[in-house]
Amino acid sequence: MTHTIKATAVRGALLAAAALLAAGPAAAARTGPGSTGQGDWVYLSVTRGDARSGETRGTLLLCEPPQGHRRAAEACAELTTAKGDIRAIPQKKNAFCPMIYAPVTVYANGQWHGRAVDYRETFSNACQMAARTGAVFALDG
Repeated sequence: MTHTIKATAVRGALLAAAALLAAGPAAAARTGPGSTGQGDWVYLSVTRGDARSGETRGTLLLCEPPQGHRRAAEACAELTTAKGDIRAIPQKKNAFCPMIYAPVTVYANGQWHGRAVDYRETFSNACQMAARTGAVFALDG
């Protein structure tokens, strides 16, 4: 694991903790025993190009209510269906992606229904990423 990934994981955890603290007692009540959300959060990042020199974008996805990027509701629904396992999101069967090499590396770190989320994968291009991960990493505006 590189220093960049470790820094991203730490930053994601700190952002999630800050978000929960800022939400105050109401968030704690929603994430208590028996709640459906159980404090679900995932820090997402997308790096285009070489991981060492590429452009990286990141955001904290929260799902009660959905927020974090423009397709947060869709991303939360996909994660709910996949039980928080990004690898279990069904691949889009009708996606036709160009055979252009423009690498995209995605990383997710967080918590979903009390279980850790830790996912990292490099795709040959953004189309392949979108076909495989749905709305979860759709961070661009």
